[in-house]
Amino acid sequence: MKRQQFKKRKKRKNFVKKIGLFMIALLCFFAVMFLSLRIYAQVAGAPPLTVPKASIFLDSNHNQIGDYFTKERRYWTDLDEISPYLIDATVAVEDKDFFEHSGFDFSRIAGAVLADIKAGGKVQGASTLTQQYARNLYLTHEKTWNRKLNEALFAYRLELFYSKEEILEGYLNTVYYGHGMYGAEAASRYFYGKSVKDLTLAEASMLAGVPKGPTYYSPINNLEKATNRQQVILRLMNEQGKITDEEKTHATSEHVALKSDDWIANKSIAPYFLDVVWEEASDILEKKNLSISEGGWTIQTTLNQAHQRAAENAIKTNMPNSELQVGFVSMEADTGFVTALVGGRDYSISSFNRVALGNRQPGSAIKPILYAAALEKDFTPMSFLDVSETTFTYDSGRATYTPQNVNKKYADHELSMAQALAISDNIYAVKALENIGYRSFRDVQKRFGLNYSEKDIPSIALGTAENSLYDLTNAYNIIAAGGEKRQPITVLSITDAKGKVVYKYKKPEKEQVISKQDAFILTQMMTGMFDPVFSDYSPATGLSLRSRMSHTYAAKSGTTNSDQWMIGFTPSLTAGVWNGYDQGKTLSVQTDMAASKQVWIDFMETALDGKANETFTMPNGVEPVTVDIRTGKLAHESCSSQRIVYMKTEDVPTESCASFDLFNQDSWGNFFESLPFEALRNFWE
Repeated sequence: MKRQQFKKRKKRKNFVKKIGLFMIALLCFFAVMFLSLRIYAQVAGAPPLTVPKASIFLDSNHNQIGDYFTKERRYWTDLDEISPYLIDATVAVEDKDFFEHSGFDFSRIAGAVLADIKAGGKVQGASTLTQQYARNLYLTHEKTWNRKLNEALFAYRLELFYSKEEILEGYLNTVYYGHGMYGAEAASRYFYGKSVKDLTLAEASMLAGVPKGPTYYSPINNLEKATNRQQVILRLMNEQGKITDEEKTHATSEHVALKSDDWIANKSIAPYFLDVVWEEASDILEKKNLSISEGGWTIQTTLNQAHQRAAENAIKTNMPNSELQVGFVSMEADTGFVTALVGGRDYSISSFNRVALGNRQPGSAIKPILYAAALEKDFTPMSFLDVSETTFTYDSGRATYTPQNVNKKYADHELSMAQALAISDNIYAVKALENIGYRSFRDVQKRFGLNYSEKDIPSIALGTAENSLYDLTNAYNIIAAGGEKRQPITVLSITDAKGKVVYKYKKPEKEQVISKQDAFILTQMMTGMFDPVFSDYSPATGLSLRSRMSHTYAAKSGTTNSDQWMIGFTPSLTAGVWNGYDQGKTLSVQTDMAASKQVWIDFMETALDGKANETFTMPNGVEPVTVDIRTGKLAHESCSSQRIVYMKTEDVPTESCASFDLFNQDSWGNFFESLPFEALRNFWE
């Protein structure tokens, strides 16, 4: 008996001893594991918290007009700029013990493990906010034990190196709220049209419920489920002492206004323009050894939203129901700032920017540049040339070229440069080119920043060298600026994610592309396209717009078989329009051929509505002179076609159109027309 009791006691002691040894071994194991984990964490260091951030675009008045993001739409927001209601609601529903635990909630883990064992798989989560943040930053959302182990390791490192506030801020900036929105700020703007710092309790509690299942609990997708979850969160906040009974009751009854439609509309502002901004900003940052791909930039642009709306409405009103495409751009003459840009009819269908990237033949729209070169070679607005049908020989006599006018008619008398520009006579343009030489024309095109042909071919006088609407409109803007160099500008400033201004636009040094005198004279000639006094075998090309004009405009149109152009300006604003087909299809329908002028005048009249008419400033060395259009001589009351033109002082004519030539038929005609027959008859009676 005693022996049996002794054996039992011995076995019990051995069992207790084994249990003790096992516990010691287990404790040693956990100690070693913890020490290893700590050593691993220290060696690995703090995990990076860098996440992609959206870059924000502002218009010229600092209003947000869009953003650019790489993979995730996100606006990083400091914790103290996030509504306390959203912070409390998120903690209440996702991890009520967040500020007490060290990254893991062991009671929730134990419950989840039991549930998983019963189900035979991974069915229930027990992730803390820290673990969720780790998953958002570094891992996928697959339900595997391997992912959970990595999640735990990252969570431990986060807790070791970062404060609770930093972790909570990171979580709220990375969690997915559905609809492509990452982070509370992006979600708040999307759902409510406001910054996350301005959320009410009702809005915050509804938003906090979305991450559990963005598809199911989005108030956009299912308002009933979102509201039910909101009530659960308000109850939890109340039970945890975050809100009072009164606050809970008020939030429960509050109507939450959803404004995702406003957000979607806001995202559609000037998408083609923003593509140009992105490229310009990329180049600016690259020169400063910075990369735009870092994100987080705030880019203030030159966009004038009133101009952008005017352009879009003009296009919508005047474009025919066809596949005809459009490009539009407007610029400030004083600065070169791009105020509006439309690169096509529908960005969602085609993002190809026909303003900046579409190089096409400008046709007669190149003539102002040609005549700028002519003015430098001693041509004047009253330089006359024979414009009858002409065949030109070139390439050392091996080739010929016979240009035609649009209506296939020709003048039976000489035309001045001013009149030739107004009615867009092609023979005059080619003869002017031959007079001044190809090199002179190329030189001026280079100075205006335009593409040009290296070949000495007569047809280049009629715009066969391809250019973009962006560059050609800028060339006209240089003329509007009195010949002073301009570059299209879309970026005013760039600020980094920390609020540091890394770039601010500075006006460049003045540089004349052509003289002020030539720019002013050319501008005045370009007003002629709207003046019926210049009409001849063909009408002045802008007469159809004359009845709609409430301002003084200088402009030129251009036509090819597949392109229509209209570019013009006032002293302060330049705008260009291109119409054509993407595949170069021939323009044959009248509505297609008329659209560019109608879009242009609609925009200009809308953009300048309510503003006083501007006059172009005449520089020294230029004088106004009233001339007879047919002869270029000083006008007399007997001369039938008179107009004020502007010429350099040394070029002002001294001979009157009424001077009598015994052998000149026109002189006799003018003489008889000038006789005061009515006065003589009244005197006789």
